[in-house]
Amino acid sequence: MNLDRERLLQRLRAVPYPGFTRDIVTAGVVRDVRVDAEGVSVELQLPKGSVGVADKIRLAIHDALQSELPPERIRFTSGDSAPSASLNVVGSRPSAARAGSADRDLIPDVRHVVAVASGKGGVGKSTIAVNLACALARQGHAVGLLDADIYGPSIPLMLGIPGERPRLDAAGKRLIPFERYGIRFMSLGFLVEQDSAVIWRGPMVMKALEQLLRDVVWGTLDYLVLDLPPGTGDAQLTLTQRLKLSGAVIVSTPQDVALADAVKGVAMFRKVNVPILGLVENMSFFRCPHCDKKTEVFGHGGARARAKTLGVPFLAEFALDSAIRESGDAGAPIADSEPESPAAITFDRLASVVTEAIDAGPEENPPGIISRTAKKLGLRRSD
Repeated sequence: MNLDRERLLQRLRAVPYPGFTRDIVTAGVVRDVRVDAEGVSVELQLPKGSVGVADKIRLAIHDALQSELPPERIRFTSGDSAPSASLNVVGSRPSAARAGSADRDLIPDVRHVVAVASGKGGVGKSTIAVNLACALARQGHAVGLLDADIYGPSIPLMLGIPGERPRLDAAGKRLIPFERYGIRFMSLGFLVEQDSAVIWRGPMVMKALEQLLRDVVWGTLDYLVLDLPPGTGDAQLTLTQRLKLSGAVIVSTPQDVALADAVKGVAMFRKVNVPILGLVENMSFFRCPHCDKKTEVFGHGGARARAKTLGVPFLAEFALDSAIRESGDAGAPIADSEPESPAAITFDRLASVVTEAIDAGPEENPPGIISRTAKKLGLRRSD
């Protein structure tokens, strides 16, 4: 039986990586195909800890090649390098930087990286990140937004293009970010099936984040806003180790259970020497649209008080506002779609405080410059 290597590879290019649109050859899972007297040897580079996925891939390879040769003539070998199969979503080169070292080459044309984080999920961190990015863009800055929440990416929905797929650059090696509302943005949500769950261990998460930085054509940016996942896990540590962050904004609701986790977030960023730009209190209160009565659903002022205790600035508070929620669900962030609304005005002030704090540099950052800017812009502080 005459076996043609290129024909075999072509058949394998029709096999998608489970949960992805990328095929297993482009994704780097199939490292090599060799034809010899005994049949075919397929060298695979599979992620650690994903036995179920590995078995699915092997079965899919058998199915794809069954018209060429019987299963007993297909052998599988493992690659020597660190597994990156499901993560090499754009067929890019592996990172040359050592883990644990800051690598400006990941995003060489980005001046400042701002992390938006929370200790706990469900506090509106992504809403703050998206609207902060929009407010920065409205102020004339070149802005990017990276959805680094690998397990729960929400940026595709909040920016109005769920289910879309990114294009590759002319070389076919890097992703071109989407652009709406004056910001360039990318999310793992654009690279996986919309309703599929991402079940990855730490090393896979770290590799995916590195590639979403290195293998996206971000271009020249003044600010790249990172929408981090909640907590203090692998994603946060990877980004703080691999990037030089200009600062972190911590988002919390007023209630004690959320604030306790926000304190852990502050502690983590301090340990890795990332400046804390300050705390934002979301869902601070609800104002009835009929009677104008103010109700403190989750309490009020908890983040402000905790910021004072921690010695970090209190940046802003946002109401539990249906307009903010509706604009996010509609893919039209309120900072851009309703620029005269109270929420949009507060986002604009928040963006001004953040940029002036970063421009001041570490000597005055924070609380000095933020204190002066917040006073000038009418933002209330913890002190």
